[in-house]
Amino acid sequence: MDGANRGSSNPKDGSLTEASREQERAHSRALEMDLIREAQAGSRAAFDVLVRQYEHQVLRLALHLTGSEHDAEDIYQEAFLKAYRYIGNFRFECSFYTWIYRIVTNLCLDQLRRRKTRREDHAVMVDRAGDEIDLLASVSDDRSFSNPARELDRKVLGEKIQAALGKLTPRERMVFELKHYQGLRLRTIGEMLNTTEETAKNTLFRATKKLRTQLAELR
Repeated sequence: MDGANRGSSNPKDGSLTEASREQERAHSRALEMDLIREAQAGSRAAFDVLVRQYEHQVLRLALHLTGSEHDAEDIYQEAFLKAYRYIGNFRFECSFYTWIYRIVTNLCLDQLRRRKTRREDHAVMVDRAGDEIDLLASVSDDRSFSNPARELDRKVLGEKIQAALGKLTPRERMVFELKHYQGLRLRTIGEMLNTTEETAKNTLFRATKKLRTQLAELR
C-alpha cells in the first residue's frame, strides 16, 4: 500500500508548482515596475538596477543582429541612453525587457540599412543560451544532407549562407534572427518592431522561403 502511494503522483503537486512559479513571475514583474516608477521619478540608482538586469542580453542581441563587436557596443550604449532619456514615456503596457529590446532592434535595423555587409558566419552559430544551432535546420525541409559532404564543405556552406542572408531585407533578417537565434515568440517580435504578430509571421515566412530558394542547391 505504501509502495503504491509512493509510486503515484498527486495531480495537485504540479498545480502548486506552477502556481508558485507564477507567483514568482508576478513578484518579479511587480519589483521591475517599482524600479521603473522610481527611475521615472528621477532615481538613477533604480535605472542602474534595470541596466544590470538586461545589459548582457542587450549586448548579446546587438552582437547577433549586427555581427560587429564595435557596432554592438555602440548600440548597447545608445540603447540605454535612449531608455534613460525616454523612461518617462514607458506606459507599462509591456515588460521592460520587450521595451528595451524594441529600442535595440530598431537601432540594429537602422545600422543594417546603412550597410549591406554581413559578418563572416558559418552554418553553426550560437544562440542566446550559448548553445550551438544549425541555421540550415531552421530553413530545411524534409530532405537530408550528406554528412560527409556537409563536413567537408563547411566553409563553402557558411559562405553560401552569408550570401543568402545578405539577400534578405533588413526587416526579414531581423525577424528571422529574433525568432531562430533569440528564441522569441512572433507576438513579442511584432511588439518590438511595432507591428502585428501576423505581419511578423508573414515576414518570417518570406525570409524562410527566400533562404530555402537560395540554399536549394545544397540539398
